Amino acid sequence: MFEMDRRQFVKKATAGIGVLGMSKMFKDNLSDIEQSGNGHIPKRPYGSTGVKLSVIGFGGIVVMNAEPEVASKAVADAIARGVNYFDVAPSYGNAEEKLGPALQPYRKDVFLACKTGERDKKGAQVEFEQSLKNLRTDYFDLYQLHGIVDVKKDVDAAFAKGGVMEMIMEEKKQGRIRYVGFSAHTHAAALTAMDRYDFDSVLFPINFATFYKNKFGQEVIARAKEKSLAILALKSMACQRWPADDPLKEKYSKCWYQPLTDPDDVRLAMSFTLAQNTTALIPPGEEELFRLALDTIADYKPLTDDENKKLIAMASQLDPIFPE
Repeated sequence: MFEMDRRQFVKKATAGIGVLGMSKMFKDNLSDIEQSGNGHIPKRPYGSTGVKLSVIGFGGIVVMNAEPEVASKAVADAIARGVNYFDVAPSYGNAEEKLGPALQPYRKDVFLACKTGERDKKGAQVEFEQSLKNLRTDYFDLYQLHGIVDVKKDVDAAFAKGGVMEMIMEEKKQGRIRYVGFSAHTHAAALTAMDRYDFDSVLFPINFATFYKNKFGQEVIARAKEKSLAILALKSMACQRWPADDPLKEKYSKCWYQPLTDPDDVRLAMSFTLAQNTTALIPPGEEELFRLALDTIADYKPLTDDENKKLIAMASQLDPIFPE
């Protein structure tokens, strides 16, 4: 099993912090970040569990469609840099089948998160068993409701009699699931889910452009802090919706949005995400962009107010990927 530091971390009250003040959120508690040096990735606490996760997670899409030796090298390189948080889902093409063999030599030393898009117990059980088989493991560190959007179709269905949450609770009792979370793409679904169950974490888009221009994510971040959920982030490196004539659209075919590619912009965007009391973020599924994230975050420093103002100015000129 993934080795845990049994110390319990004190949760910090962050409600009521202003937009510009958020850039200072971690200035006074840098002890929450383990700086390994030598290009290694810092780690942060996963809630109050005693687990520490690398602030950069490895998204399984990185190895989707990869040759076995390419997948193995990508995983080995990430492990060598200090990445211990891996996230995948059955809906990511053949990512599970590619990630499983590549990750197998390191399984006991990493935190493996998987998801289910099923909403009923029976379908979720089948999917769960297949994911375990594909990933060559007998348990998941984190299992999540995947992509909840609609309260009725996703949240209500998951918690209904015969719903997926029954399966998750049973597997948690058996020890095949250690922690329970969800990923969401709407405020309504995320806020409702947090009121239904004491989840360990929420995986949500936390992006400077959507946050500043459309206020997307602000309510979810505040509620997660209130309920002491660990916050895991998606879309940190998103710039905006793809412009119709952008030549990079074909190059970055795994991205449904235009990603940030300038190292300084990437540094600012990821630092913004980490300033929102975030444990870790998952970069885009392109291996080139994942490696860029690793190189950029190794020397993480909190944003200054001037840098935050620069992000606000950038956001005002963009077409964010999520509306208000």
